[in-house]
Amino acid sequence: MRGAFRFGEPWFLLALLPVLATAVYFYWRRRRHRDPALVFSSRALVQALPTTLWARLIWLPDALRVISLALVVLALARPQILGQPEAEDTEGIDIVLALDTSCSMRAADFQPRDRMFVAKQSIIDFVKRRSVDRIGLVVFAGEAASWAPLTLDYSLLIDLLGEIETGMLPDGTAIGSALGTALNRLRDSDASSRVIVLLTDGDNNAGNISPKKAADFAKELGVKIYTILIGTTGGPVPFPAGKDLFGRPIYQNQVVPTNPKLLEEIAGQTGGVAYQALDGKELDQRLTEVLDSLERTRLESTVYTTPKEELFPYFIWVAFSILALEILLSGTRLRRLP
Repeated sequence: MRGAFRFGEPWFLLALLPVLATAVYFYWRRRRHRDPALVFSSRALVQALPTTLWARLIWLPDALRVISLALVVLALARPQILGQPEAEDTEGIDIVLALDTSCSMRAADFQPRDRMFVAKQSIIDFVKRRSVDRIGLVVFAGEAASWAPLTLDYSLLIDLLGEIETGMLPDGTAIGSALGTALNRLRDSDASSRVIVLLTDGDNNAGNISPKKAADFAKELGVKIYTILIGTTGGPVPFPAGKDLFGRPIYQNQVVPTNPKLLEEIAGQTGGVAYQALDGKELDQRLTEVLDSLERTRLESTVYTTPKEELFPYFIWVAFSILALEILLSGTRLRRLP
């Protein structure tokens, strides 16, 4: 496949308009002054004079002048031949991460940090390892909100992740609403692999959409749901309850209701997998396992390299050659008599 042709400075092509006006002027002048410079008394004598080839080419100098001007303009527009187009195969999927921001994410069983800090850091590391996957972000607690659209702008995602805090939404755990909001993001996606990764530490206790109903919708749309249950289950976990006289945090043990069976049903119904992460390292591993288990969407894009060759020198040389020929002819064979 041949390289593409383009003009590096196409705005200079507007200068072809006055060149065209010059051509029209030369044509008009020649039509207006068609009477011979020498006047003979006998029309028969004029008709008897032979018409030479040079006489028929009297218009040639004007034409050469216009052509040379047009070539100079084209040279200023920088004609270029781009490098050979390269077919680049990439694989990508559309992923929406649904992150629980309920107050239970303040649990400090991921010592020395709480669940929210570790979850955000794991997602940031996960995003940094991506290159061709579009990623969106949904946050939820008692309600769900779309936090970032599907995008390849990973720096934007990381900035938005930094703004997420527990308590930013009414408290609760609306898993069904989170899945519904994520599905709205994926509804118009044309990727063959569309995925929701749900990260939560609790049981569904809020929202107006049941998790199982949301899973039904996901199955109809061909969206897989992967769930990751964050933190310890079945027992008390330390929660911050203030600070002592020396500024050190005070913790009280509380039990966070969880429902691993519900998360397994949601994932199984859509062809996904349910995971559990007891610490930050395990959470990183679970997110990696999610990606490794996905069927990738193969994309093909055509990328052109930088200009392989600048053609303007050739246009300049041809323009000056034509102009030299015009000067030569105007001064010799096609010289006009006054």
